[in-house]
Amino acid sequence: MSNRRAFLKFLAGNPLLAALPGGLPVLAQSLVQTGDAGLASAADALNVLEFEAAARRALPPAHWGYVESGVDGDESLQANLQGFSHYQVRARRLVDVSRIDMSTTLFGSRWETPIVLSPIGSSSIAHPDGELAVARAARAKKTLQIVSTQASYPIEAIAAAHGGPVWFQLYTTSRWDVTGRLLKRAEAAGCPVVAVTIDTPAGRNTETQARFRRLDTRTCGSCHTGPNGGSPPKPIFDGLEMKGVGLTSPALTWDVVKRMKGATTMKVMLKGIETREDAERCVEHGVDGVIVSNHGGRAHSSARATIDCLPEVVQGVSGRIPAMVDGGVRRGTDVFKACRRASLRRTAPRCTGATSTSGATRPTTRRTRTTR
Repeated sequence: MSNRRAFLKFLAGNPLLAALPGGLPVLAQSLVQTGDAGLASAADALNVLEFEAAARRALPPAHWGYVESGVDGDESLQANLQGFSHYQVRARRLVDVSRIDMSTTLFGSRWETPIVLSPIGSSSIAHPDGELAVARAARAKKTLQIVSTQASYPIEAIAAAHGGPVWFQLYTTSRWDVTGRLLKRAEAAGCPVVAVTIDTPAGRNTETQARFRRLDTRTCGSCHTGPNGGSPPKPIFDGLEMKGVGLTSPALTWDVVKRMKGATTMKVMLKGIETREDAERCVEHGVDGVIVSNHGGRAHSSARATIDCLPEVVQGVSGRIPAMVDGGVRRGTDVFKACRRASLRRTAPRCTGATSTSGATRPTTRRTRTTR
């Protein structure tokens, strides 16, 4: 183990390797930063990357594969992570920073931080309390939480644990009556905003997940098979006839967005916008906000880093509606870069938020840039 650690440090610090194009130095640095010794407790982690290393050791292979996998060769996932490193901070000195206000306001609600907890499904695979534990932590830190359609607990219980307004992430199912019922349930739970995921109209080739599943010798039928075959329905679907209903719809269009706007009192955001053109159409169709996202690198292969997509999306909305971003956020400097990249297009700072997800970032080759 010590020899492996020494070798990784050699890779990370080797000046010859640092001069090479590509990701080897970045990979080596990442491996060193995650550490490879077991953590005695979560409090011992120095950064969120160490949580990932600890989770890989603790979770069954199939569950870790689900958490870790991107699409195809994980290029989009890695692009999200690496994208932030392509921007540096141009620091100004002798500025009074004794009092810092990091609060932001979204749809009339004030939050202490621009960091938002993005929707993650099936959180109970990592801890029995799943989203309830996340909600309690969000409550303690006065942080906004977005609850996934695939959450392991009822949205009402999660909202109660949070103690404040939570947002609801929606997959538009293949049947409108089911989608409409989900909207009404989220409304009744007090959700002021629904974030509609639009980047997964079809299945995905998650090779990493399949690879780890092969390593898992457990029989998972009892927890992964529902009464009608396939995966068991999540609590949000309780009381609904789900036989033959797809979680996502390949027929999701702007007409469906219009219908959704007319069917709910919640603010409607679209999660998965990556281009200026789609951002402009969001404004045209009365969408209330956008989230720049590629599903944490899990939506499609060869995706651009979300941090690279952000400026053109902000340009498209032109300050008329809020723009948020997720994917690849691992450190406070990433949050700062995301907020600054958004404000470069002259949108109000309160209109941006950096959401933390399990994503990663960046497939295009560009010169290193400076964030002013």
